[in-house]
Amino acid sequence: MKTRLLPCLALLLCPLSLPADPVATLRSALSLHASFDQGLDADFSRGDKACRVRQGKELVPASPGPELRLVPDAGRFGGALHFPKKAAVRPQFAGPGVLGYNDQSWSATVSVWLRLTPDEDLEPGYCDPVQIVGNDGKKGFIFLEWSKDETPRFFRFAVRPLLHLWNPDNTPWDQIPAAKRPMVQLAKAPFSRQRWTHVVFTLDRLNDKAAKPTASLFLDGEAQGTIRDWDLTLGWDPTSVALVLGASYVGHLDDLAVFDRALDAPEVKALFELDDGVGSLR
Repeated sequence: MKTRLLPCLALLLCPLSLPADPVATLRSALSLHASFDQGLDADFSRGDKACRVRQGKELVPASPGPELRLVPDAGRFGGALHFPKKAAVRPQFAGPGVLGYNDQSWSATVSVWLRLTPDEDLEPGYCDPVQIVGNDGKKGFIFLEWSKDETPRFFRFAVRPLLHLWNPDNTPWDQIPAAKRPMVQLAKAPFSRQRWTHVVFTLDRLNDKAAKPTASLFLDGEAQGTIRDWDLTLGWDPTSVALVLGASYVGHLDDLAVFDRALDAPEVKALFELDDGVGSLR
């Protein structure tokens, strides 16, 4: 009788571990959220909440205007940003705590909702709705991009590390074969003026010499591809790193969020399925 009871007792004393709740893990990893419901500044940030734009060599507080509009009730959740035309206005968030960049081992996730019909709305030339930049483009450049010439336009996610690691001859971007660019490229992507598309990219252990860094793209909660087998070492000054929005972008943008690590696939799916967006995590 005692022998039969021992396994049951062991189960009571050592219960099986349950899988983590993705919503709870998202909440603990959130480092910035800008809903654009009440203004341009972030609703939540571990660092600076201020949204700024570059004016000459200075960064000044961003404000709505003809090239950057706040549109109440037009967002995926509440209000939204609207870039009505290709312009030089590029709102950004920066400072310690926003992206958590470091030069030893850096992981992060960026989430955003976009609404546009690219081949009809975008003007000629490249369009980057989201960028992560530092003090020198030759020392690194991370971006979402629509290509400039193809019809339909390609949608891309790229992580360009130190120039000598991926492009030692400094060949123009559009002259490098697609297979030799550190990017995920999609010939068809579900963007439309009639619906919102959820875009997430993850960065896992960039700058880590002992690891194999990766970067992945997700659309509407589904994995689209991963950048791997590249040395993704960046050379940025950590004080200069910024999250930049709307470079030549024409369309709506909503519910911007940054997380302090690379989210896994179930977490990205849970993020996509939040009924009230990232605001429900705060």
